[in-house]
Amino acid sequence: MDDLTYTLRQLCLRNRDGSHATQADRQRSLSLAARQLREAGFRQMRATSLKGKHVEALLQRWQAEGLSVGTLKNRMAHLRWWAEKVGKAGILPADNTKLGIPERRYMTNENKARELGDRLDRITDPHVRMSLLLQAAFGLRREESIKFQPRYADRGDHIAIKGSWAKGGRDRTVPITTPEQRAALDDAHRLAGSGSLIPAHKTYIQQRHVYDGQCKAAGLSNMHGLRHRYAQMRYEVLTGWKAPAAGGPGKVKLNANQWISDQQARQQISREFGHERLQVMSVYLGA
Repeated sequence: MDDLTYTLRQLCLRNRDGSHATQADRQRSLSLAARQLREAGFRQMRATSLKGKHVEALLQRWQAEGLSVGTLKNRMAHLRWWAEKVGKAGILPADNTKLGIPERRYMTNENKARELGDRLDRITDPHVRMSLLLQAAFGLRREESIKFQPRYADRGDHIAIKGSWAKGGRDRTVPITTPEQRAALDDAHRLAGSGSLIPAHKTYIQQRHVYDGQCKAAGLSNMHGLRHRYAQMRYEVLTGWKAPAAGGPGKVKLNANQWISDQQARQQISREFGHERLQVMSVYLGA
């Protein structure tokens, strides 16, 4: 292992900001950056060696590779984290547009919703199966569904999501409004007891690997699409019509009262999802 990769790994181990998934993504991204800097001819670097020319070299390569705006923004966030931790935050502008990275497009009517269907029967691990059912029932993220503790979460008419399970570390609640949700929770109670959906002899990372492997073997991909499906179902319940991404009318076709209902529904679902930016709802619901 070269010095840069090693010192970046040590930097990540000493600074455990964010969820386990965020930390893992950051370490992978910085390891990739270290390899690509080495390929670009930058030798004998350490984490503290970061300069503007290194950022520029990485950004030029990533843009030449045609990476999506979202991927570019994520990688730049990891570089900013690196720069901040070594006391060099000033070498990167806070605004990505100054680096030639456009704003991310949230306005899309592409439907990314997914359903479990009969492929769920191919899942042999009961904890993974339960996590998937909770994702579908409550629109949970993967990490939340794996760390889920039924005894803590079940509050009768809603579930409480711990910040330590969630992206960004934000606590939130999701209402229980359907018999299917109650049935899924009751099953989760029976399986997990006083624990979580991580078996007692496993760590979160180990169970996540089991989850990923089981989904791949069952032909289940892009399970974040269960969250899209939940958002669209909630939108239809709250407004009375389908979301644009599911074939419903776009905002331009709504009358004044419908537009108000649309905005209220998006705000409600955004809160249930733990999102701070209402515009992100366009990814799930369309525009």
